[in-house]
Amino acid sequence: MKRLCLVAAAAMLFAAPAFAEDTITIGFTDSQTGPLNVDSLGQQRGYEFWRDQVNAAGGIKAGGKTYKVKFVNYDDQSVGGRVQQLYTRLINQDKADFLFSPYSSGLVAPAAVISEQYGKIMVDSGGAEEKPFELGNKYLYMVITSATHYMSGAVEALKQKNPHAKIAMVYSDDPFSKDVMKAAKEQAAAAGLQVVMDESYAPSTTDFGPIVNKIISSNADAFMGGGHYSDGATLARQMYDQKANMKWVSILVAPADDKFGELGPSAMGVTVPSQWEVQVSYKPQFGPTTPEFAKAFEDKFHAKADYHAASGYTSGAILQHAIEQANSIDPEKVAAALNATDVTTFFGHVKFATDPGHHGLQVAHEMVLAQWQKTNGKPGRQVVWPTAAKSADLIYPISASQ
Repeated sequence: MKRLCLVAAAAMLFAAPAFAEDTITIGFTDSQTGPLNVDSLGQQRGYEFWRDQVNAAGGIKAGGKTYKVKFVNYDDQSVGGRVQQLYTRLINQDKADFLFSPYSSGLVAPAAVISEQYGKIMVDSGGAEEKPFELGNKYLYMVITSATHYMSGAVEALKQKNPHAKIAMVYSDDPFSKDVMKAAKEQAAAAGLQVVMDESYAPSTTDFGPIVNKIISSNADAFMGGGHYSDGATLARQMYDQKANMKWVSILVAPADDKFGELGPSAMGVTVPSQWEVQVSYKPQFGPTTPEFAKAFEDKFHAKADYHAASGYTSGAILQHAIEQANSIDPEKVAAALNATDVTTFFGHVKFATDPGHHGLQVAHEMVLAQWQKTNGKPGRQVVWPTAAKSADLIYPISASQ
């Protein structure tokens, strides 16, 4: 089993003096500023953590060479209009060999236009929308679960607790959130649950007072929606402050960040579909175990790893695995290795669709549902679904946790 180095002493195990050293340049944009900053930061740290570990271990070995990893990245300011310009610069001026995705489906889509135009592999850990994978793209690979499956666990878990639940679905008017909630609405209907409100809001919304009043008027007892960190956190706080009295709340993205716990009582009981949580442990065929990753990440950044960091790290690990399997950095050979990828990391099972209609779409990774609860008096996320992976029982109604 191959494993990335997690302590400096282990780097010697990976050293290969017979190899000539070279450099692989990986380019990406991140949202250092703008409303996507919180979520993008985790992904960026995941990228950086992988790079630092690979370089500390001696680099990536392929074709008789050892390649150190170099990053070139720019601030996309959370604005889609900057992405195509910057990814063009990364390829033409910075000579990036491979690309990582920006954060959010709205930014991944324009970046993919450029990566395909220039035939550059881009590993996507930041955008779950499926549309870019239905356009015949050949070089785009998603390591996370796609948008249509984000709320599957929430729907199933809610049905088990209340098969007659009335759901208010309120979500950001962006590609990712709309994809998630469109699928969730269909899954809720199939489960026999009633959707009593279906409404989107502008991503820039900061006052949800009028929307919360509509939620209350709808007589819903469950809420599903949100978008990214800023809006999701504000929604949770204002629903609590305005006494919406939901028995169930599932919010996209925001509750997966430890910062969400700063909301206090309004965070308690809130569930979030998560790509990864530290309580779920897979036996990796490649790379570190969950405890190794989580401890080393916290030691480096003095912050706990969330699923954005874990998925960012996985982008690098999967690219590294493909390069080593291909024994080359030739893009066509690496693409062929990615197409053949069927491997488990600490993040879970990773495998890509290879048919022209969905090429590069993730088909193996499974999500979990986490809930904010108090454990030994301290707030934190616990995995509550699926049952086989749970670290705590699901609290329903959520008022029991507040």
